[in-house]
Amino acid sequence: MNRFKKWIVSALAFILILLSLTAALVIWVDPFFQYHAPLKWFPYLVDNQLSQNPGMAKHLEYDSVILGSSMTVNFDTRWFDELMGLNTIKLCYSGAYPKDQANIMDIIFDSGHRVDTVFLGVDVMTYSGGVDETKYPIPTYLYDDDLVNDVRYIFNKDVLLNYVLRPLADPDRTDLATVYQSWWTDEYYNIQWVMHNYEPPERVETEADPEAYIEAVRKNLRANICPYIEQNPDTEFYIFFPPYSILYWNDVMTENHLEATLAEYQYIADTLLSYDNVRMFFFASQEQIVTDLNNYADYTHYHKDINRYMTECFADGACEVTSAEQMKGALDDMRAVIDRFDFEALFSQEY
Repeated sequence: MNRFKKWIVSALAFILILLSLTAALVIWVDPFFQYHAPLKWFPYLVDNQLSQNPGMAKHLEYDSVILGSSMTVNFDTRWFDELMGLNTIKLCYSGAYPKDQANIMDIIFDSGHRVDTVFLGVDVMTYSGGVDETKYPIPTYLYDDDLVNDVRYIFNKDVLLNYVLRPLADPDRTDLATVYQSWWTDEYYNIQWVMHNYEPPERVETEADPEAYIEAVRKNLRANICPYIEQNPDTEFYIFFPPYSILYWNDVMTENHLEATLAEYQYIADTLLSYDNVRMFFFASQEQIVTDLNNYADYTHYHKDINRYMTECFADGACEVTSAEQMKGALDDMRAVIDRFDFEALFSQEY
C-alpha cells in the first residue's frame, strides 16, 4: 500500500510539473500575445484571426489599425507607413459582421494605445444582420480580462503543439505587414478562373422594398459602429466601401434588391458623414476595376494591387465622398456602370 501511495504521489507530482512547464512555456512564448509583445527571436505563426487579433490589439505597437472583412486581408501595412506615415496593424476578420468590428474595437480603445486612425471596410450585406451576430463564435476567454478562464489558453494542446512547438521545429515567422493575406496567388486572378467558379443565384421575381434593410442597418450602426466614433473624437475613421466585381451586382439584380442595397449605402453615408472625425471613400463604382474580372479571384475578392490603389486614395483623397449629396452622385455612377455593362456578352462566352 505504501508503494502504491508513493506511485500515486509521484504520478501526481509528474503531472503537476508537466502542467507547470506547459503553462510556463505558453506564457513565455505567448503565441496569442495575451500577456506581452512578441519575443524578437521567436518565429511566430499568425494565422488565426479569432484567437490572435485580441492579443495583437493589446500588445503590438501601432497608432493605426485596419478593420474589416476579407476585403482587407491583402493590404500591406508598410504602404500606410510609406504613404501616410502611420504605424499600422491589420486586425481583419473574414466575413466580419459589425459586431466583430465592435468586439475588436473594445480591445483597441481599452488597450492604452493612442489610435490616430482607423481604416474600416464596410460590407453592406453584413450590416443587415443582427446586432449581436458574429461570423464565427469567438473564444471569449481571449477577449475578456478574466485570468481564471485563461486556463483554456495556457493548457491548450493546439496552442502548445501548433503555435509553440511547431514554429520552433519549422521556423517561418509570419510577416505581420501582410498577415492573413489571401492564399490566392497571381495566377488565380483572371476571368477564366472567376467565371469557371461563379454560380449565379436563383432569380427572384418580386423586388425588395427599397427600405427593407434600413432598420437593421440603423441598429447595427447605433450599437456597433457609432459609439466608437463618438467616444474617440481624436481618432480619424476612414470608412470605405470595397469594389466588388460586376458579378456581385449581377447577383444583386438577379435577387432583385438593387434599390434596397443602394439605399443601404446611402443610409450608412448619411449617418457616418455627420461625424467630424469620419472620412469616407467609395470604390464600388470604379468602372475600370469592377468590370475587369482579371482583377478578381472570385466575384468579390480583388488582387492586392487594388488594395494598393485604395491606400494611395486614402493618402491623396481620390475617391473620397464628403457629403450625402456626393454619395448620391456616386450611387448614380454605380447604376450607370451596371446599366452600361454587357452582361449578355459576358455570359455568352465559354471559359
